[in-house]
Amino acid sequence: MPPADLLAAGRAEAESYGADLIDARVVEITNTFVLRLAGGRTLAARRLLLATGAVDELPDIAGARERWGRDFLHCPYCHGWEVRDQPIGVLGAGPGSADHAQLLRQWSDDIIFFTHSYALTDDERASLEAREIRVVDGLVSRLSVVDDRLEAVVLADGRAVPRAAVFIRPPLHGHRDGMIDSLGCDVDEAGLVRVDPVGRTSVRGVWAAGNAANPRAQVITAAGEGSAAAIAINTDLVEEDVRHAVGGLAS
Repeated sequence: MPPADLLAAGRAEAESYGADLIDARVVEITNTFVLRLAGGRTLAARRLLLATGAVDELPDIAGARERWGRDFLHCPYCHGWEVRDQPIGVLGAGPGSADHAQLLRQWSDDIIFFTHSYALTDDERASLEAREIRVVDGLVSRLSVVDDRLEAVVLADGRAVPRAAVFIRPPLHGHRDGMIDSLGCDVDEAGLVRVDPVGRTSVRGVWAAGNAANPRAQVITAAGEGSAAAIAINTDLVEEDVRHAVGGLAS
């Protein structure tokens, strides 16, 4: 299912249960959970769930952004079946790049690893060669496209290597807009929020789910984490209501 269709279906279902969806950007969150929107409107909340996702850091290669999610891909589990038995390239971009190529080797006998900016170790190079994954050294300058389809990977020295799809394991980091920092949530070195098993952050009343906290969360995983967080939030709110009710009786 196309992601946009899935998003539309989810929003329609939420609205059918009475949820209000506001198409606006949050520009500031106070420590009392008052949210200021880009248009000036403010909203107050008792609890907060961060589902802001994460950002893929793409290489500075001509055509990379235009082909992203089409034939310049990231996940062998998400896209491997669609490009099975085709000429596939894997772009070296950081730790784990060689492992990425090994995963793609399950889908095709024609895999080329482009070292690009990644320095392969001798062991990694040997393991790639052992599984007949060809290694091409040199910086990649652009992705060549013909009739809206990837045709080749072009290197800085002018070599053009025909490929039908290229994969990369891009660095992933949290949104760097300052909002999470302003809340004071603990984050890891990539800027992703640290959470407990139900999505609770280090800040009282704040939860996070999906790629905001888990770089490996696919849609179904993120939905499950959102469900766990929602149950925890609901339980927390009920417990607060009970405390207030009991306190009111005591007074």
